[in-house]
Amino acid sequence: MAGSMHGRGVAAVGLTVVALLGQVGCTSMPASTTSAPSVVSSVVRAPFGRATDGKPAELFTLTNARGIEVRLANYGGIITSLRTPDRSGRFDDIALGYDSLSGYLRDTPYFGAIVGRYGNRIARGRFTIDGTTYHLAINNGPNTLHGGLRGFDKVVWNAVQFQNAGGVGVVLDYTSADMEEGYPGTLRTRVTYTLTDDNRLIVDYLATSDKPTPINLTQHSYWNLAGDGTRDILGHELTINADSMTPVDTTLIPTGEITPVAGTPFDFRTSMPIGLRIDQRQNTQIRHGGGYDHNFVLNRGSAAPDSLLHAARVFEPATGRTLDVFTTEPGMQFYTGNFLDGSITGKSGHIYHYRYGLALETQHYPDSPNHPNFPSTILRPGQQYKTRTVFAFGVAR
Repeated sequence: MAGSMHGRGVAAVGLTVVALLGQVGCTSMPASTTSAPSVVSSVVRAPFGRATDGKPAELFTLTNARGIEVRLANYGGIITSLRTPDRSGRFDDIALGYDSLSGYLRDTPYFGAIVGRYGNRIARGRFTIDGTTYHLAINNGPNTLHGGLRGFDKVVWNAVQFQNAGGVGVVLDYTSADMEEGYPGTLRTRVTYTLTDDNRLIVDYLATSDKPTPINLTQHSYWNLAGDGTRDILGHELTINADSMTPVDTTLIPTGEITPVAGTPFDFRTSMPIGLRIDQRQNTQIRHGGGYDHNFVLNRGSAAPDSLLHAARVFEPATGRTLDVFTTEPGMQFYTGNFLDGSITGKSGHIYHYRYGLALETQHYPDSPNHPNFPSTILRPGQQYKTRTVFAFGVAR
């Protein structure tokens, strides 16, 4: 059983990440030239329309003492916007999305959402647990993607806001019924977003089930540190703490192998512009993904399963903005918006063209229920699924 299925030491990891932030070189935010001289941390709740089932949705605006602002909806747990300053103090929105709920109710590429019950793909929409085979909806070629036709990104979660010494945030709860989308067991899920005054957005996941079931929750924001989704992300510089990755077939299902990244376009162990090797189509995996759409096996070494380790760093040279990702998870999907094609009009009328956003989805490996050599994603009664991912925002001079 993978470490994430048992109680992870969440209480202590906040201290761990503070030390790590110093190691990766995050700097404090500059004084803003566009915000008030003094900002008070706050959380504000407002209506956000109604979902297709008639349930009311709400939008929560979290603001920290340095002016960083996160807006998130209880529909799908979606981060609808995230405003951070560049090196000159100018605030821009670095997350792709829509201005209103109606955009998210259409066929959307999971902008900003919590995806589940199983994030990423399950081959041919089936898996077997304890001799019983379960069948899921097919919604991505021959496979199941991100939970099925109505995954966790398309439901209204119960929401409670909070403000305490640790920051401001929202606790989201959703109970997924037994056999919802074909998955066994009643799954009780809680996702907590916390925005801290040291510019971290902490995402805590917690779940229990009354039957054995696969679970793999992740956060699917599309980032563009240039701001406002007005140009592609190919000039962003990326580091991934991974010596290996899981290659895929032509339908983006893992082959079951774990292969080294050395000598391939997937070697981001040192900082590299994303666009430098993204079109090296002589590489089979680049061809299969149409660029990057692959799971990286994060370097965890002998660290405890609940240790929060550095997974990735993104730096945007023109603005100086940085994003560091820390996680307790064993893998991370790096996706470069290869399916964005200019057909989506997002916030403020911006058209999201090819590769205008990147996703860093912390996770267990895709299709794990069908690969016994991968870390297990089966949650059993009496166990607790508990993981944490931290997005840390900064600027580089």
